[in-house]
Amino acid sequence: MTGWMQHLLILPIALPLAVGAIMIPMEDQRGRVRATLGILSTLVMLAAAIALAAQAHSGGGVISVYHLGNWPATFGIVLVADRLSALMLVLTAVLGLCALVYSLARWQRMGPHFHALFQFQLMGLNGAFLTGDLFNLFVFFEVLLAASYGLALHGSGVARVKAGLHYIAINLAASLLFLVGVSMIYGVAGTLNMADLAVRIPAIPAEDRPLLEAGAAILGMAFLAKAAMWPMGFWLGPTYAAASPPAAAIFSMMSKVGVYAVLRLSLLLFGADAGASAGFGGTWLLAGGIITIGFGAVSVLATQDLSRLAGASVLISSGTLLAAVGAGQVAVTGGALFYLASSALAIGALFLLIELLERGRDVGADVLAVTLEAFGDGEEDDEEDDEVGVAIPATMAILGACFLCCALLLAGLPPLSGFIAKFAMLSGILNPEGLGKGPTDISPGGWALLAALVLSGLATVLAMMRAGIRSLWATSGRTVPRVGVIEIAPVVLLLSLCIGLTAAAGPALRYTQAAAVSLHSPQGYVQSVVEPAR
Repeated sequence: MTGWMQHLLILPIALPLAVGAIMIPMEDQRGRVRATLGILSTLVMLAAAIALAAQAHSGGGVISVYHLGNWPATFGIVLVADRLSALMLVLTAVLGLCALVYSLARWQRMGPHFHALFQFQLMGLNGAFLTGDLFNLFVFFEVLLAASYGLALHGSGVARVKAGLHYIAINLAASLLFLVGVSMIYGVAGTLNMADLAVRIPAIPAEDRPLLEAGAAILGMAFLAKAAMWPMGFWLGPTYAAASPPAAAIFSMMSKVGVYAVLRLSLLLFGADAGASAGFGGTWLLAGGIITIGFGAVSVLATQDLSRLAGASVLISSGTLLAAVGAGQVAVTGGALFYLASSALAIGALFLLIELLERGRDVGADVLAVTLEAFGDGEEDDEEDDEVGVAIPATMAILGACFLCCALLLAGLPPLSGFIAKFAMLSGILNPEGLGKGPTDISPGGWALLAALVLSGLATVLAMMRAGIRSLWATSGRTVPRVGVIEIAPVVLLLSLCIGLTAAAGPALRYTQAAAVSLHSPQGYVQSVVEPAR
């Protein structure tokens, strides 16, 4: 990149930092000014992310590197943008924009400094996706977590405070593990730059390799806690269910930060060129991901609360991505990246939609519905008096259509992008890479992942169908919720993007498959970052 384009990499970090700092001293009465600044900032971030994605996909794939202060990568702070990080930036900006627009209806007024915290949250997410060294990954993790603590408590309430305190305690413990792991790796390798680590790890002496792998395992535990892998994901359901809808929507990207870190570091540091440490932790990732999928599937079937159902869907999504990373196949990783984009948009839309569906419903309606199913309502049905045909208000029709799209996307049913994503992953599992390999060469782990993907889809179908019937069909005498255009528009936009992914599945899959090839063969990444410094 030349001219002003070379500074585009710093924009997704510097812009929300500056805008958030400007918002803090503003008086509470200037809500419109803060909202306008926040939306404009997020729109610019989205434009920058799209430009970076186009740049990364141009030609044979361009890896953009930005040296802060023009220091060499091995000594200074370096930002790196490839296809994967650019994809994560686009998803973050899209979800951030939709959550911000949704919050304008009323949620921005439910607590202080909402817009400033939201900008710092975006800054931390963008920085985590762009940074090229482990220390600054820790810094951006802490920035996004500090902002998320405020957003998790936004709106007050006993449930939010209780879940928020648990969430803070878990993440503080994970941050401690992060520091311990990073310190051990630095003590062995003498660097924290990711590309430089990829160069040095194959030459680590045999006597130091156990310490290196122990540090990587501790670091991995920190990432997996943030990715909500079982059994470390018990905090996710209560926290996401208690958070306000805009906060929960952007939180759906926070679990993806842990997945991103695992994906990036496992293939960069412990890929095929890592010598004796090649493939380190892959089996554990595959097994842990499959167990997480199973736990999420049981959770979606067990819950009667829509918000907890959405949180359980996040667990299934995280488990699917982690298991795909552990599978270690390019085709599976490419399908998983497509699945990441589809599920992130669908889950974000579901978190925003749930609050609209719950308006006008009695407290405990789900529990009452279960009781009626089990014991009846004490009244005999009179078929002759049943009303034939009930006019469905337009609001309920729109909400029902949106809920149906979310159900199809999360369950992986045709014709939407969730089905294409799961089909791409299943195709990769059933066609193992390697000359002469076929379905008979699939590993037991591959068969287990295939079964987990199919069964989790079935569980999601049953859970979403049950929830949809109770929320939209079988609830009698409910008040039709009053839904503003500014609230339903973000949900429709997110689902429309999923439909766009379906229509443009060919180009989108080519992008994610190219990103997967680059991740599994990281020589280009390493050369782009390290060689200019040497």
